[in-house]
Amino acid sequence: MHRPSTITVDGPAASGKSTLAQALARELDYLFFDTGVMYRAVTLAALQRGVPIDDEAGCTRLAETVKIDVQPPSVDDGRLYDVCLDGVDVTWAIRKPEVNQNVSPVSAYPGVRTALTEQQRRIGQRGEVVMVGRDIGTVVLPDADLKIYLDASVEERARRRYQECLGRGETADYEGVQAEIRNRDQIDSNRTVSPLRPADDARIVDTDSMDATETLTYILGLVRNHDG
Repeated sequence: MHRPSTITVDGPAASGKSTLAQALARELDYLFFDTGVMYRAVTLAALQRGVPIDDEAGCTRLAETVKIDVQPPSVDDGRLYDVCLDGVDVTWAIRKPEVNQNVSPVSAYPGVRTALTEQQRRIGQRGEVVMVGRDIGTVVLPDADLKIYLDASVEERARRRYQECLGRGETADYEGVQAEIRNRDQIDSNRTVSPLRPADDARIVDTDSMDATETLTYILGLVRNHDG
């Protein structure tokens, strides 16, 4: 068997991509690479270097010049990977509230997305990686060995996210969560740059009737039966 070395996991918001990708990477002893960390790293760089978040050109220049790397975790502190920005470990710094509050506009800039696609591709091409996002199989790694597109109905995705919120002790409104997911789907699917869609050769996995364990078991079957 030729085990796939590059595996992409794409799909809409709240489809369970990260949960699956983490578990799959752990099973295969691969790097789990959530590409969203790169947008966080650029946002952190902008905040640290005084580049206004609404300065699209400035944020794009940053994305084009900073060196972002993602490696397997080197410290046993709960991290899933190391994130380095120009050689400095920023794994936890990119999770600060000020980054959370500013990452959305930065990640929407076409120039930033284009620049980071190149950096994501550089890391993915090392192999032994499970890369998760929304345009990995279509744009970042179009030649990946195995492409998974994880999907579920809006209702099921909203139910899962609603339960997650309640589990964290947060107040949540199911209808509001569903509306938020529908809105995110609309934005992601109609984005000018790298819109959300399955790659032509992706294995589309509908998880409406599967929990996380069943989904992982099914995907591991795809890995074992990969004909590479």
